[in-house]
Amino acid sequence: MSEMPQLAGSVPEFDSLELRAVVAQRTYAVERSTLVRYAGASGDFNPIHWSDHIATNVGLDSVIAHGMHTMGAATSVVEDWVTDQRAILDSQTRFARPIPVPHDGETSVDVTATVGLLDADKRQARIDLTVVNEGNKVLAKAQVLVQLR
Repeated sequence: MSEMPQLAGSVPEFDSLELRAVVAQRTYAVERSTLVRYAGASGDFNPIHWSDHIATNVGLDSVIAHGMHTMGAATSVVEDWVTDQRAILDSQTRFARPIPVPHDGETSVDVTATVGLLDADKRQARIDLTVVNEGNKVLAKAQVLVQLR
């Protein structure tokens, strides 16, 4: 049987959590410059993320945010809550709908992290993420499994 990692003292205590409790929330902005920086960091230069011409030619309303950027930004809410990234055991999601990014200005994404499941034997929690842009849920079944103290 593998040992539980020695987690930092600031990682939340398992016993402090309740089902359906909101543990973290954040709103973050996405603008075209965000997409440029993410493309450079990830190597994902698909033109649907930077060219309105290409995006509309393939049936999109405008340029869209990278799905992996959306997932990473949403998961970072849980990373900040647990404070020790070794506590993150797994994360997963399904992409439900794209996030259109206006040519000028920005769009906002709201993330709410809620306790979805508690496993007392393993002292683990599944944190469910609700990720919304302009009233639309953009990630489905977004979940992060965390090891708690």
